[in-house]
Amino acid sequence: MARVLYLDCFSGASGDMLIGALLDAGLPFDLLRGALGSLAIDDECAVSVERVSRSGVGAAQFIVTETAADAGSHRHRHLPGITKLVDRSALSVDAKARANRLFRRLAETEASIHQMPVEKVHLHEVGALDSIVDIVGGVFGLEWFGAERIVASPLNVGSGTVVCEHGTLPVPAPATAALIKGVPVYAAGSPGEKLTPTGALLVTEFADEYGVMPSMRIERIGYGAGSRDPKDYPNVLRVLVGDTDTPSLSNRITVVECEIDDMNPQIFGVLMDRLYDAGAVDVFYTAVQMKKNRPGTHVTVLVPPGRREAVSTALFRDSTTIGLRYSEVARDTLSRELVSVSTRFGDVR
Repeated sequence: MARVLYLDCFSGASGDMLIGALLDAGLPFDLLRGALGSLAIDDECAVSVERVSRSGVGAAQFIVTETAADAGSHRHRHLPGITKLVDRSALSVDAKARANRLFRRLAETEASIHQMPVEKVHLHEVGALDSIVDIVGGVFGLEWFGAERIVASPLNVGSGTVVCEHGTLPVPAPATAALIKGVPVYAAGSPGEKLTPTGALLVTEFADEYGVMPSMRIERIGYGAGSRDPKDYPNVLRVLVGDTDTPSLSNRITVVECEIDDMNPQIFGVLMDRLYDAGAVDVFYTAVQMKKNRPGTHVTVLVPPGRREAVSTALFRDSTTIGLRYSEVARDTLSRELVSVSTRFGDVR
C-alpha cells in the first residue's frame, strides 16, 4: 500500500495556500511552528493559522505576521544569507537540501532574468521574510506526510497583470513563467495572479507527475486559503491524501540522452553532481564506440516533470555536448521506505 498526495491547483497555488491545506489535512501546527522557529527568526515574525471562508468553502489560512520593527521594511536577503538560515535550522538533512535547492533555483531564475551573477541577486518578494517561511514550511509539511507519490493538477496561472517590485507585469510574472517551463498550465477565472513564485517552486519540486486525481482511497482532505476572497471562485488549494493498493507506482518520466567523446574523463564526476543538483532522479554513463572507432560515453539522465529545462541547461553548460535527445517513457516503481533495525552491532538503517 502506497501513500499518495494530490495537489488540486484549480485556483492556482502559493506557499501559504499549500501550507494552509497541509494544516487542514492534519499537519500539526505545533510541529510546523517548531520547525520554523529553528530558523531563529522569531524576533522578526510570528506565524498563525485561522479558519476562514472563501466563496462559501471553509479553509485554513496560514498567516505570517512581521514584527512592528521590521514590518513594511521590505528587507531582502541574498542567497548566502538564506542558506545560513536553513543550514542552522533543525530541519532534517533531506529537508535542508530541498529548501536550499529551491532557493538556489529561484536565485538562478532571477539572475537569468536580470542578467547578473547569482551571488548578487536580491530575491525580491521571494527573499522577503514571509516567502522564506512559506518555502521552508512547505518543504517541512510535504516531507511530514511522507507520500511516496505526489500528483498535481495542471496549474491555473491566472490572467491579466500583477503589480510587483518591477512595476505592472503580465501574468504569469517573469520568475513564475521561468519556473513552470515544461509543466502543464492554463489560464482561467477572473483577472489576477493565481500562481506565485513560491507556489510554482514547491509544486514543481515535489510533483512526480501532473494530471487528474489518481486512483486512491481518500483519507484526508485539506483546503488552504489565499489572502484574497473573490466572489466568482473559491480561492483555495485543495490537498487530498490517501492510499492505493497498487504495489507499484506508475508514472511518466523524461529521459535525456547524449554522447560525448571529446571531454576530459575527470569532468564526468562533476557533471553527475551538477545534474543531480538540477533535479535529476538518476544519472548513469555507458561506454560506447563512436564514429571513426573513437571511445565515447553515452549519458543518460532520468528527469521528473518540470526539471527538464534545468537538467538541459546543466548538460549544455557543464559538458561538451552540442545536442540532446528527449523521450517521455512510462515507469513502474515499488513503494519503499527507510527503516532502522536493531542488531548486536547497533542500529542499522
